[in-house]
Amino acid sequence: MSNMINSKALTDRFIRYVKIDTQSDDTVSDRYPSTQKQLQLSNMLLKELKELGISDATIDEYGYVMGTVPANTDKKLPTIGFLAHVDTSPDMSGANVKPRFVEQYDGSEMVLNKDLNVTLSPKDFPELKNYIGKTLIVTDGTTLLGADDKAGVAEIMTAVEYMVNNPQFKHGPIRIGFTVDEEVGRGVDHFDVKKFKADFAYTLDGGAIGELEYENFNAAGAKITIQGRNIHPGYAKDKMVNAILVAMEFNSLLPANQRPEHTQGYEGFYHLIKMDGTVEKGTFQYIIRDHNREKFEALKAFITKVTEFINMKYGEGTATLEMKDQYYNMREQVEPVFHIVETAVKAMELVGVKPLVKPIRGGTDGARLSYMGLPCPNLFAGGENFHGKHEYVAVESMVKATEAMLKIIELYAKK
Repeated sequence: MSNMINSKALTDRFIRYVKIDTQSDDTVSDRYPSTQKQLQLSNMLLKELKELGISDATIDEYGYVMGTVPANTDKKLPTIGFLAHVDTSPDMSGANVKPRFVEQYDGSEMVLNKDLNVTLSPKDFPELKNYIGKTLIVTDGTTLLGADDKAGVAEIMTAVEYMVNNPQFKHGPIRIGFTVDEEVGRGVDHFDVKKFKADFAYTLDGGAIGELEYENFNAAGAKITIQGRNIHPGYAKDKMVNAILVAMEFNSLLPANQRPEHTQGYEGFYHLIKMDGTVEKGTFQYIIRDHNREKFEALKAFITKVTEFINMKYGEGTATLEMKDQYYNMREQVEPVFHIVETAVKAMELVGVKPLVKPIRGGTDGARLSYMGLPCPNLFAGGENFHGKHEYVAVESMVKATEAMLKIIELYAKK
């Protein structure tokens, strides 16, 4: 199969997609998608699917693109979905992306932007050593690349083209979906699982070659408001309650070793993401994460206890906690249909990729879809250093992701 994946067509697609600015906006909550510019790529994909002969391809009012590669065998086979998101992260500009190819990477430091002194070096990013001899696509040091997740988009489109052009490649019904607003945590807010009609699906939104993920964090957000008492500082003795200092005290009561910078693997954390305040009033926000549901509940119970302690010390109503769950670990939903993970592992091995099964220290659209009734592990799309100017992807990794996707389809067709 590998010699049949047209890597030039794949990279041409990828370059075409990254040149469209599709950055989502985490400050907008009254519009969906959060930015209109995402629809530029969604509409391009709709047109390209139709040109490939996917006659039922549609875009809905929310910007979701869906289409079917119909089965070409009479065998009763499961309907498999493949999903990727068109938007790029609000963390870094995605406008005027100028991708550059580094052929036969030799393991040395690459200058991304001489004027701005931006380099991509194995000293800072040791995993670059894994890419010696490969062709890398890098940025010009002023934007992100957008491999997250336009690599996934390009891989799915290339696999569709392969199936359309190779009728001898037998497969069941394949459903394709392109989503918006994934980077702002609202990627599947309006996704119609019933309309998508797949038995299970995969997101192609993982990182390095071989990544396969079916476990993610349980997640909650907490917002704490501290009501202080502002008095002229010259006459404040025994009267003033400084909301900023109370907020600092609150934070100091949470275990310091449970912060993102001190955790890895399956370990959870409290992450202070925002603080605003004056003496009179302060608000601050945490995200709370853990893979294990019991430990997750314990983290939430503890922050509730801290709130109660602050109120006991400074008076009722000093601290107000608003906390809500955001998403849950998809493992609970994937385990009953574990063959979808096993088949992906086998598919990777068959195309010469070593599977790296690891927990996601984050969430994916797939996690939420799994709870909406569509079990959905995450496959590698090939990129590294997402969300910033050091982002890059190896062409060879994108080819392998496309092959792995087709191999999954082939294995199910042979069952």
